[in-house]
Amino acid sequence: MHLLTVFAHPIRTSYPGAVMDAFHEPFAAAGHSIDVLDLHAEGFDPRFTAADHQHFWGGPIPTGIADMHERVEVADRLAFVFPVYWWSMPALMKGWIERVFTGDWAYQYGSGVADRGKEPLNGLLPRVPTTLIGVGGSKQRTYDKYGYGDAMHAQLDIGVFAYCGITDVESHLIYDVEGEHNAGNRVAGLDQAREIATVFVSPNRTPVNAKDEYLRRRRTSEVATAEFSQ
Repeated sequence: MHLLTVFAHPIRTSYPGAVMDAFHEPFAAAGHSIDVLDLHAEGFDPRFTAADHQHFWGGPIPTGIADMHERVEVADRLAFVFPVYWWSMPALMKGWIERVFTGDWAYQYGSGVADRGKEPLNGLLPRVPTTLIGVGGSKQRTYDKYGYGDAMHAQLDIGVFAYCGITDVESHLIYDVEGEHNAGNRVAGLDQAREIATVFVSPNRTPVNAKDEYLRRRRTSEVATAEFSQ
């Protein structure tokens, strides 16, 4: 098995870096290969340029993007490890998605660019299991109170990955880890990352369908709201 982990933090020895290392332990122990795409260390430019815009409308692929495509294509598992910035992934990682998940490679309308907005969407990404691990400074009750976790799930799991054909995607949050007073939470977060990986790497893992599960919960919530209002 080959894992590609996309990582976004300016300091590799940071706590999110330790979370990534802990997540990798079960993969390494099982003898699997790991490709770490450290966006800061590799100097990835997240800016959507004129060349990206031209490619969006059928022009040539920008320099360096085909190399990123190849790294995704050879992966049997995808992982994204990141600190939560303003209730989402960092701009650097979002920019990587914007530039790398290109039309006619990650998704396509009808038979190509000319059908955009006219024909149905087809997700084109390899159907590889994908996991997201966000490291947050706030408490879980804050995420729950304002629905931040649900918003991230809808935006990323559904709006990005399922949109591009990866429906077997799961997302996780590690909460309340800032400061030495949260040392216990930081240790627990590393254990959580190892447990996520242990399940994720297992050949007996049951695939999930994040999109179907999301829509099912929405329907259940709408029915409950309608019944309450009657």
